[in-house]
Amino acid sequence: MPSQSADRGEEWALASVVSKVRASAGEDRRPFVARPKCAGENSLVQLELSPALPIAILDSMLASLITNLVSFDYWLSNPWWPLLSIFWLWMLIDAIRRREWLWAVFIFIGLGFSAVFYYFAVYRAAPSATRGFELPGAFDRRRIQELEAQIHYLDKAHHHSQLGDLYFQQGKLPKAEACYRAALERDAEEIDTRAHLGQCLLRQKRPAEARPLLEGVVAQNPKHDYGYSQMALAETLIALGEIDAALNLWKQVTENHSYPRAKVQLAELYLARNQRELAAPELKEVLADDEHGPAYQRKRDRVWIRRAKSLMRKIG
Repeated sequence: MPSQSADRGEEWALASVVSKVRASAGEDRRPFVARPKCAGENSLVQLELSPALPIAILDSMLASLITNLVSFDYWLSNPWWPLLSIFWLWMLIDAIRRREWLWAVFIFIGLGFSAVFYYFAVYRAAPSATRGFELPGAFDRRRIQELEAQIHYLDKAHHHSQLGDLYFQQGKLPKAEACYRAALERDAEEIDTRAHLGQCLLRQKRPAEARPLLEGVVAQNPKHDYGYSQMALAETLIALGEIDAALNLWKQVTENHSYPRAKVQLAELYLARNQRELAAPELKEVLADDEHGPAYQRKRDRVWIRRAKSLMRKIG
């Protein structure tokens, strides 16, 4: 009996709280009916709730949140909240800017937790300065420390070059340039270092300096870095306004490789000349390959996939 009375007291307390929520939302103020179940069943009380109750509870929660946000005393008593709000807004804007619509919804709904997941899963996944222009290979902080130690004791050209590649991947282009130049001081003929320095200069918007390096690499080995050096040279020529030479290079690359980076930029040159019949097949092939590509490749090439979709909408 005492246990049943305690349970019944909790149930009536719940009914009272729910009634107050409905009343604050302007719902029907009639009392909730508490009705015991039939004999033999659990004696929990059933509450006849209004269908609008979830909306009323949500309205009450939002009203409470807004009241707290505009309260100066609340901000003083919760100093972590402004920082969390700024971080949440930062991640939400970044997701919208990248058109990560699903992530944007999760961040908006999940507040801080989803924002933290997004930061590690997406925001830090690809360095902003070189997104879509990755060199082959991955970077690792421990590998940087190892290379710095090897440079300190051995001072070999290839160690400087490898460290430059890691800095390039991280978007630290001035550091990468310094490493590449240090490597060339020790071995001026190393083709990988010359090619990567050229790409580094191109990403720093210095195409005139990048051109002789990349032209020398491509002349020595047109297939160097699996066509990446050719693509970098084509982009350099576009930056210098030599469109015809760049167009020929893009054609050479797409004859041997199916890189979205090459096909999309080739299609852009075709469209600039109003050659839609030549641009459309390149873009369609990019989008078709993306549907069946592995996850890591789709993540790496997504900037080009978005550009391909945008160009296809323009073609109609």
